[in-house]
Amino acid sequence: MLRVFGIIVLVGALAACATPTPYQQAESGGFGYNQRQIEDNRFAVSFRGNTLTDRETVETFLLLRAAELTLERGADHFILVRRDTDTDRRFVGTGDRFRSRYGFGYRYYHPRFGWHGWRDPFWDDVHVREVTRFEAMAEIMLVSGESPGGPDAFDARQVVSNLGPVARAPGA
Repeated sequence: MLRVFGIIVLVGALAACATPTPYQQAESGGFGYNQRQIEDNRFAVSFRGNTLTDRETVETFLLLRAAELTLERGADHFILVRRDTDTDRRFVGTGDRFRSRYGFGYRYYHPRFGWHGWRDPFWDDVHVREVTRFEAMAEIMLVSGESPGGPDAFDARQVVSNLGPVARAPGA
């Protein structure tokens, strides 16, 4: 029984690692949203996604957090003063050039050149995959009362009503 429970916990932990970043506050530099007050009505807001969270989702969650923060502070609208999305792209390679697929390798030591391996042109594959993470950041200014107008001004209530269900939907 204990063994079955251990397997269930392990499978659950692995499944949790293989999902996009949910809409949540980031914990100690992790994935999710953060905010920092700059002035009385000005904030820096960011959302950082893991490798399974696409750019559109990261930017959507940033706008949603900006709108929620606006309403929490008693304002009606927010203006995006500055907005940017950073892309962290790296390549991860797998495969050992000194081992074949069958588990044995062809390594030898040359006194002048050190350790070398025989390269099999048919079975010596190195697999490379791209790992991409997105982080969206914005500086927002909170406005109460009338809409300031312009393409960078948002009604916080409309943003929450339109984007809120998307962020809380299963799999979002």
